[in-house]
Amino acid sequence: MKKIVIALLLISLFSCGKKEIQLPQLNETVVADVKDHSPIFMFFETNGKDTLIDVNRSNSISSTNWLFNIDKRLPLKLVIPEIQKLQAKKEKSSHKKEGTENYFTYMDKKKKTLAFLPLVDVEYVFDKATLGLNTLYFKADGKIFFNNQQLSEQELEQYFNNLKVERESEIFIGYDKNLSFENYLKYRLKTKKIVITKLGLTINYTKEFVY
Repeated sequence: MKKIVIALLLISLFSCGKKEIQLPQLNETVVADVKDHSPIFMFFETNGKDTLIDVNRSNSISSTNWLFNIDKRLPLKLVIPEIQKLQAKKEKSSHKKEGTENYFTYMDKKKKTLAFLPLVDVEYVFDKATLGLNTLYFKADGKIFFNNQQLSEQELEQYFNNLKVERESEIFIGYDKNLSFENYLKYRLKTKKIVITKLGLTINYTKEFVY
């Protein structure tokens, strides 16, 4: 684990001579250690006013856990397609080992240590949720909407548990395609902590809409 931290810190400063990667910084550790892993790097680049992504997947070994080291400044519209390609590649590989997973890496800014967020059984959809589905949507400017109503982070849980539910319903999660990767992880952790006590209402964590 110590070697991983040192390596990532060096990459953040000196990777490939001119490239750098700034890992997201969050306030907690979800998973503290991952063994038997391969690192994949997604670097932030610019060309004039355009933001570009440079993916280094040369060390991705299908029989291991994959660590996605993604620059926090990259928007989801660039990151998610690369994740989809890599996930598909791993699933099709004859060398894939049962039980291996994919993880996002980030820094726990309180502990000042490297941490990991599992990426398990998530289908990304580059489109709005079907009309009529309840959608919790996180915009790039920090605004949060449930269907057409703007809410604050602090009132999400109370709002959902006060909803009138006439039949079993799911809440789907959507993200602005221009949302930074760091804020995506922040909101992803936020939604995982929402406790729904209202009978018949659940949050669907297996499908995420990006638009």
